[in-house]
Amino acid sequence: MAEAGGVHTGDEAELARMGYKQELKRDLTLVQNFGVSFSIISVITGIPSLFYFGLTTGGPAVMVWGWVVVAFFTMLVGLAMAEICSAHPTSGGPYFWAAMIAKPQGAAFASWVTGCFACANFISTASTIGTNYQPSSGKTIGIYAAVLFAQGMINTFGVRILKYLNNVSVWWHALGTTSLVIAILAAAPKHQSGKFVFRTFIDGTGVDGVGWSERASPAYVAVIGILMAQYTLTGFDASAHMTEETHNAAMAGSIGIVMSIGVSAILGWFLILGLLFSIQDYENTVGSSTGQPVTQIFLDTVGQNGAIVLMVIIIGAMFFCGTFSVTSNSRMMYAFSRDGAIPGSSFFHKVDRLWLACTLSFLLALPSLRSTVAFSAATSIATIGLYISYGIPIALRVVYADRFVRGPFHLGRLSLVIAGAAVLWIAFIAVVFCLPELNPVNSQTLNYAPVAVAIVVAYSLGFWFVSARKWFAGPVKQIIQEEMGVDITDPAAAIDAGKPEFSEKNF
Repeated sequence: MAEAGGVHTGDEAELARMGYKQELKRDLTLVQNFGVSFSIISVITGIPSLFYFGLTTGGPAVMVWGWVVVAFFTMLVGLAMAEICSAHPTSGGPYFWAAMIAKPQGAAFASWVTGCFACANFISTASTIGTNYQPSSGKTIGIYAAVLFAQGMINTFGVRILKYLNNVSVWWHALGTTSLVIAILAAAPKHQSGKFVFRTFIDGTGVDGVGWSERASPAYVAVIGILMAQYTLTGFDASAHMTEETHNAAMAGSIGIVMSIGVSAILGWFLILGLLFSIQDYENTVGSSTGQPVTQIFLDTVGQNGAIVLMVIIIGAMFFCGTFSVTSNSRMMYAFSRDGAIPGSSFFHKVDRLWLACTLSFLLALPSLRSTVAFSAATSIATIGLYISYGIPIALRVVYADRFVRGPFHLGRLSLVIAGAAVLWIAFIAVVFCLPELNPVNSQTLNYAPVAVAIVVAYSLGFWFVSARKWFAGPVKQIIQEEMGVDITDPAAAIDAGKPEFSEKNF
């Protein structure tokens, strides 16, 4: 297609069809779009962060085979999302999709609830990045604040270099993970047996020695033990949020989603196997004085100097992961505020206004920095919230199948089957990750994920019925409103103007 002024005219026309002007610079390639999601999934961040949880909640067998099961169903979720992304390639992602697929009378409500879950979980996800490698709580909090500040500064003043950092991040994750695994396997004095890695089940969920496998069943432990895998394989919706900056968005965004899941699934399984085979002593690894089993594996295999090098690789990956989480978050917030869904939308309409999200991320992270139980609860909350925001538009795509108009990326006859399976999986993990993780259940071991999810549900529904339904009309047809002379950041003004763009024929 022809280009004019550096903008891909076909993509700009597609965006205009959905009612928006091209405001973001469209200069990302397919590989760079993939790179954002790949960097946010960041297996070298997610797996080490919950490696202790995995070793004690099901052990090696659940870590290895749970990863395979989770990767399979996550790919189904990704395929279903990719099909919808191809039909609606905008920065709004799931929030916008929900409004487009639902019937007009329910579109604003569907997009509102999806957007609330997306906002809440993006902040929760960002709050868990890079917080687990310093055993001193006070120092960790200081480091965490500095990391958040640096990531905010990069996204505020370094927008032009983000695509180059993206390229570095992709290679850092790919080569760094591969080099790390090869290094520890080659240097390990001994290796664990295949029986230990593929067949050993361990239940460390009992605070007083009685775990859930004894009180309930081993299946219960195995089910809650997949949190490590599911938490790691999140964030691939970033490819959708970056579509307004990507050439050939209707295909690139979809391929970015699917490819980031596939590559991460393979690389993550390789990393898990490498770490497990390199464990020298299970009890010493779990009870490491460093507070991190992965760090202990490094010390036992490559020594102190080598461990420092490998930790630098992981910390660098975590920094890239957090940086691009902020980037993706900003695009979603930009789209949500563009449609007037956030109070003070004229302020948040600018992409680089990220400091509120960074501040809230810092505040929400404080409990998890002091407690491993709070940390696993935070990861549960982030995982549940994110997948619910994925599941709403996929479920609407199943219910309103006759309203869905396919884009260039579609699944053919398998479309509804895959979408239905994806919805069932999301419903399953939403329940599972609300279950108690430690036995017995008390104020110190309670999984607070259900409380947090309930708060988001209560807020989104309560605020909708009390206030938002009176002024939030769903995604705003920006171009039409500007032609009408209406403030595009004030949906109430659009409603007063008659909002002809929200008639059924336009959805």
